[in-house]
Amino acid sequence: MAVVPTDSLAPAETPDATSGDDASRSGDDGSRDGSAASAADLPTVDELLAAAVKAVGGIERPGQIAMARAVQRAIDSGDHLAVQAGTGTGKSLAYLVPSIRHAMTSKGAVVISTATIALQRQLVDRDLPRLAQALGESLPNEPTFAILKGRRNYLCQYKASAGWPDDEQDQLFDPREVSATGRMVQRIQEWAGETETGDRDELVPGVSEQAWRQFSVSARECLGAQRCPNGMECFAELARARAGESDVVVTNHALLAIDAMEDLPLLPEHDVVVVDEAHELVDRVTSVVTSELSEGTVTLAVGRVGRLIEQGVSDRLMQAGEDLKALLAAAPPGRLDDLPQVLGLTLALIRDAAWGCITALGPRNASDKDDPEGAGLRKAAFTALDDVHDTAQRMLDAFGHAAEVDRAEVVWLEAGTDRRPPILRVAPLSVAGMLREKLFGDRTVVLTSATLALGGAFDGLARQWGLGPADGDRSGWTGLDVGSPFDHPRSGILYVAEHLPQPGRDGLPEAYLEEITELIEAAGGRTLGLFSSMRAAKAATEALRDRLSVPLLCQGDDSTMLLVKQFAEDEPTCLFGTLSLWQGVDVPGPSLRLVIIDRIPFPRPDDPLSSARQRHVAAKGGNGFMSVAATHAALLLAQGAGRLLRSQHDKGVVAVLDPRLATARYAGFLRASLPPFWSTNDPDTVRQALKRLTASAGGADGS
Repeated sequence: MAVVPTDSLAPAETPDATSGDDASRSGDDGSRDGSAASAADLPTVDELLAAAVKAVGGIERPGQIAMARAVQRAIDSGDHLAVQAGTGTGKSLAYLVPSIRHAMTSKGAVVISTATIALQRQLVDRDLPRLAQALGESLPNEPTFAILKGRRNYLCQYKASAGWPDDEQDQLFDPREVSATGRMVQRIQEWAGETETGDRDELVPGVSEQAWRQFSVSARECLGAQRCPNGMECFAELARARAGESDVVVTNHALLAIDAMEDLPLLPEHDVVVVDEAHELVDRVTSVVTSELSEGTVTLAVGRVGRLIEQGVSDRLMQAGEDLKALLAAAPPGRLDDLPQVLGLTLALIRDAAWGCITALGPRNASDKDDPEGAGLRKAAFTALDDVHDTAQRMLDAFGHAAEVDRAEVVWLEAGTDRRPPILRVAPLSVAGMLREKLFGDRTVVLTSATLALGGAFDGLARQWGLGPADGDRSGWTGLDVGSPFDHPRSGILYVAEHLPQPGRDGLPEAYLEEITELIEAAGGRTLGLFSSMRAAKAATEALRDRLSVPLLCQGDDSTMLLVKQFAEDEPTCLFGTLSLWQGVDVPGPSLRLVIIDRIPFPRPDDPLSSARQRHVAAKGGNGFMSVAATHAALLLAQGAGRLLRSQHDKGVVAVLDPRLATARYAGFLRASLPPFWSTNDPDTVRQALKRLTASAGGADGS
């Protein structure tokens, strides 16, 4: 088999699934080569890894070898594996080599799941092509690979040709925006007649989500390849067929969760999953299983059902939506611990009105042969109505438990904005049970990241994954920290500003601004400032631009990608920002010598999901603060500190301004989650170290 072309399968982040139709799944139609090789006839993992490293011009690292062997043992034993592998370990090769070897002996593919587009592109555009070529001579055939992403990323030819009406909630009243969207729609229509893949990423420059929605469907809205008039040439089905013929399938955490948890088989047959960037798994899965209800979702359902049923039936749903709109507009945002009577009545009205519309639509499996256009409209209507009905019922079910320990979900109201009405959301208090049953139940899962051993142990994240505490051979999983090739004590300093006051809620104290100024001046710029909120980042930028002689960028001034590029290319430049910078910046070399963290990144006390999860853990006898808030903070703190050393020659300082990292009772847990830098609380020592680095910036320091 030839390597699957990757230029037409660029990765995407959207969480929507591919088709629920199962006709082209690998294993169901024998699309992959059924003549699997015997493991005994293949080279060992050590031999394959050595060939791969040589082909890419690298050097074998002890941590990489240890990880590859551990992944192979997990595949052989069927036990799950959590591997912490620091930056520079070469963990992609360490899991890809044994995965490819296993794919040669299995009728199914190996699934690689990532959290970010950047890693997907690295795997598909760089790592896998080179590996396929390097290992092809040693294996029975050259390994093949593909990207599999959500159906919404592909043009739906049926929807584009059927002339479905636009959703009412998407109509904008700003003439400039309407005009811009119209031009995008026209571009998509022209492109639709030319594209061979239907892949949204192929459309450059890109288009808005509003414009693209008019040409795409979600998995639940899709008729399926067998019923759709365009099923034979469906772009999403063709991409899925390519994945079904591949040895390695790269996807994202959201699609992995949908495949595992919903009755929508999306991925090819597989018995091994590698979850890279596994520290983000719980948040991504939580997002997938979080539902929302608002004026917009009800209006959308009414618009979808349109003329398909009697107006009087749909009017009852519209009226219930109007009642919800008025109620949410007057309600304070935040977590709902008890169900107000008026909200309960309104949710029940919405649920019953949606059910009335569903009933009026008639049988779901009605014949579509005489009305193919109507089939799509009916499927879209059923999907929107099901969402409204099921979410309303789910919110009602979230209340009424006798004890907190029996509660399973939390409901909260998110405040509206100028462009969006208030939204009522519902999410599970834990996804551990879902993951334990649906993801880990019938396959081997390898989870890896640079930050998994929080507080020095894997148990915190393992509990969130549903794996429970490690217990030798009885736990069904093992944890392994293969370390890092970096010499952290000699390359980096952890500085905790113990002399500063504790951070408050009224913005950055003047003492913090003075500390930041002195540190940046000592470093000659070259600073990444990581702040706990965008408000703090902007306030610091505004206050310090006049004090500093070096360029200072702030997230939001331009696209994050361009800001990071400018920061990397101009050494004295500083960049301030918030959450996405904590995990998304990779700037090796002298442009980054100082990482400043303004405060320990605990979740906000009024965060509805985090606070509800803390309370729930406490009700079950655990320590809610440590299990939820401290674990969240440790993960982000470790990710932020990990921005400093990105190559063997990097040196610098991680400065945490929050004195609680030195004084609080939980400080030991947080510090045990960080790389083993040399540490100090003395500001003079740190400033002198930064000045020495600045003085040597053009010499041996960067050689």
